[in-house]
Amino acid sequence: MTVNINEADEYITANCIDVQDWLESDTERKKRLITVSADTLSRRYPRLTIPDNAVYEFANVLSVKFNDTYRHASNGVQSYSVTGVATFSFYPMEKDINQMVTQKVLDIISDENDVDLRLRRVGMGVR
Repeated sequence: MTVNINEADEYITANCIDVQDWLESDTERKKRLITVSADTLSRRYPRLTIPDNAVYEFANVLSVKFNDTYRHASNGVQSYSVTGVATFSFYPMEKDINQMVTQKVLDIISDENDVDLRLRRVGMGVR
């Protein structure tokens, strides 16, 4: 795994829908996002090869999850308003970074390692 910012920029611009937070990030923030992304995925799947594209995909997810607006929600702010402009309300956010891994990230890792990784959904079943 040899990740770098230029490759991340290319991958994210070509393959991700919501790229604004990533593109507006400075170089130091991008380095941190890539580092946290790579570290989280390699700790979660220590026996699997983590492709660079999975790291980039997850780094972009993190750039959205940790933007200014979401930061308010993760710190417990439920709503705020700017008089005459707008009102913002937040739903509770997941705080565990492992819960932010998307199925697309898992699919990239699955393809590289010829395994089947799925997000676990816990819910009530109907019999």
